Amino acid sequence: MRYDPARPAGRLLLTPEDKEAPARALRLRRLGLGESPDPVLDSFAHRLAECTGAPYAMVNFVGEQGQFFAGLHSPATGPVAKSDGSRPRVGRSMARDHGFCPHVVVRRKALVLEDVSDYPRFAGNPVVDEFGIRSYLGAPLIDTTGMVLGTVCVADVEPRAWGKAGLETIKSTAADLAARLERRADDGFPL
Repeated sequence: MRYDPARPAGRLLLTPEDKEAPARALRLRRLGLGESPDPVLDSFAHRLAECTGAPYAMVNFVGEQGQFFAGLHSPATGPVAKSDGSRPRVGRSMARDHGFCPHVVVRRKALVLEDVSDYPRFAGNPVVDEFGIRSYLGAPLIDTTGMVLGTVCVADVEPRAWGKAGLETIKSTAADLAARLERRADDGFPL
């Protein structure tokens, strides 16, 4: 973990140290993942959002410097208005210290945050302020080499009791997608 003293006063941000990031970036390049939007992964994220009832769903590949949402489902406009009246939109890329997926990648296991405000370590995350994220559910995409490629996740602007069913859904979805991504890369089969 590291503390970033350059953050504004009152903002403690702990980002996990990711020693596998260089090897992951190489593996993602070899698999042809994490550098461009993928319509199939967008459809996958849309189905995941429908399945969970969450406004945000992502297939996220975490590289050395940042994160890339190759699959993304988000509301047309963000649910939280900024001070200037505009509404934020989730883009395809995000800094490594934003969001909760880098924690899932380093932990190598699912993360359930029913209300991020209950966890000081996560409540100060920039996505809480910028997008109003209040709950998160994510699982790692682990390939057959044991490498964590990224995550499959959903997020909501309201606290959510994801429950055991939500946890099992996200874990099984991630395992299935990881296998399908490798098959696609190896054999050229679509997802």
